[in-house]
Amino acid sequence: MDVSIVIVTKNRSKELAKTLNILKPYLDLEIHEVLVFIDGCSETQDIMTSFEWVKWFKSEKSIGASPARNQLYQQASGKIYIGFDDDAHPLTTTFIKDVQNLFHKTKDLGIIAFKEIKGIFESDIQALNYGIEESEHYYTNDFIGCGFAISAEAYKKTNGFPTWMTIYGEETCVAWEVLHNKYKILYTNQIKVNHRVDLEARKKTGKNYFRFKHQLINTINFYLVYYQKPFIPIIKVIIHNGKKYGFKNKTYFKNYMFALAQVVYKLPKTLKSRAPIAIDNINTFKQLEALKY
Repeated sequence: MDVSIVIVTKNRSKELAKTLNILKPYLDLEIHEVLVFIDGCSETQDIMTSFEWVKWFKSEKSIGASPARNQLYQQASGKIYIGFDDDAHPLTTTFIKDVQNLFHKTKDLGIIAFKEIKGIFESDIQALNYGIEESEHYYTNDFIGCGFAISAEAYKKTNGFPTWMTIYGEETCVAWEVLHNKYKILYTNQIKVNHRVDLEARKKTGKNYFRFKHQLINTINFYLVYYQKPFIPIIKVIIHNGKKYGFKNKTYFKNYMFALAQVVYKLPKTLKSRAPIAIDNINTFKQLEALKY
């Protein structure tokens, strides 16, 4: 296979079906494959028979987006993996060819970060005209999971998507390991993805609390895994999140305390994954242009 398109899904069967229907016309199934991992949800399994050209994998119990990606990518056989969220689709019709061309002409390229256009739009044309255009290309230190490409060669030199976190932050782990292995991460606005997120609905359903909790857990664990001296950064994160969110209201406080308890509870497991990176390398990563979310 030339390209493996990989998607993890949970409880969004309609969004997944829309993404798969959009992708199908762009594919040559002799050299492209689509792999989908169903993360512990019976609802999504009902659409499997409607997309027989997809290679389906599933877990009866939810294991989290990052462990699911870890398992799914082990099944991919392409030279390049292109990752999408189940509620994201390419706006660039030539995205596969564009990805292949960039990998071909850019030395030591490990990851391509696509431009994310977030929101619900009446048409792809409206989505393409939304937002402000920035630099066409630049080297960066991160990527967004809703739309990216990674070479199989670079990915296999990392530990893969981490199994010690569930969601929110797993991309940075892969990014740092790719950079540590002397590959580059290139952002391009020439490949665009519409992440079909209703931001107002997300606030109303309390997903911001969910995100806060998991991001706090994962940020602390990130320092524990990758920093040679993680204590001071961890203390700063705990204080910052306490002041900005933890003491904001009762719900944030509850999630704040739960996150800290989870870090302590899972500390032995997290420490088994420690892979400290030299501070000089970390400083080099940080000097790269930050990805603009």
